[in-house]
Amino acid sequence: MSEDLIPMQNPAETMRDIMADIGHHDPVETPDGLDLTKPHLVTLPNHRKVENLTTHHRAALEFLKPARRSGTAKLKDLDSLILWANRFKGDTSALFANPEMSAPTLTCIADYHGAGAIDPLNPEGDPTARHCHHRAVYGFPLSKEWQAWMGISGRALDKDEMGEFIEANAKDIMDPTPPVLALTENDKNQPWENRLIQTARQIEGRYGQLGQLLAMSRRFQVYETSDLTVKTNRDTGESEIQFLNEHKDADGKPLSVPNLIIITIPVFLNGAPYRMPVRFRYRKSGSAVKFILSIYNPERAFEAAFDEALKIAADATELPIFQGHPESS
Repeated sequence: MSEDLIPMQNPAETMRDIMADIGHHDPVETPDGLDLTKPHLVTLPNHRKVENLTTHHRAALEFLKPARRSGTAKLKDLDSLILWANRFKGDTSALFANPEMSAPTLTCIADYHGAGAIDPLNPEGDPTARHCHHRAVYGFPLSKEWQAWMGISGRALDKDEMGEFIEANAKDIMDPTPPVLALTENDKNQPWENRLIQTARQIEGRYGQLGQLLAMSRRFQVYETSDLTVKTNRDTGESEIQFLNEHKDADGKPLSVPNLIIITIPVFLNGAPYRMPVRFRYRKSGSAVKFILSIYNPERAFEAAFDEALKIAADATELPIFQGHPESS
């Protein structure tokens, strides 16, 4: 055989040698006291490339225990939010109150930013900044009574709808006390009685009793004795239908209809009840009569209930409360 000829290596032997070379590696030691805030760079064997092991170290560390707290707890009552806040609060923790009537919430951010102005020229970053990733949210559940009355407030109901609603929610209707019924304001009245009297005078109303509404809902008939007129408010553009003459009941007697009732309902589930006037109106629409029940200034009762809950949270947690939404995490 010629010396220039080299015998070919067996393909299996070639693959074995390549895999043996690839599989050979030197152990990579993790230095003691590794600072996970800084990258850990190592040079692989044979100086092939530089590898950043930082993410691997962080993942290994969090395999047994998370490096920091994160997540949002969704709580079912105010007491739970207070307990959560007191369990995790620190010097920078804060509460955020969202006073939207349709979906009020109270949020605690345990790792909120620290107080003070930022230093944009600080090479080490802002020392007061936090991740704001550890949160708890309590969504105030509106009471069934509040949802029911707000659901029909301002809607035009026919006789049967109005009757069914009044009968189903009769427990919420409060008969006025004698001073409220007579609209007699004096120092001997309870403060809430004088407030209801003042409201009635402001809107030219008078309070009715539950029995009147129940009787009316069962056998209300209106006989119109004259034509209708329509008045338009030039300032607001709103139209109001009025009757030239009085309505009469089925017996031909003048129809006496109260234009205010009093309801006593809680704003939040299991919360304290609030007394609120409800305006009662009716309009003739063709041959039918439509009834309109409108809660007068419901925002006042909502704000009072919400502020009371915030005071409880502030006193129990000793945390500042911001009205509005926190920054997105």
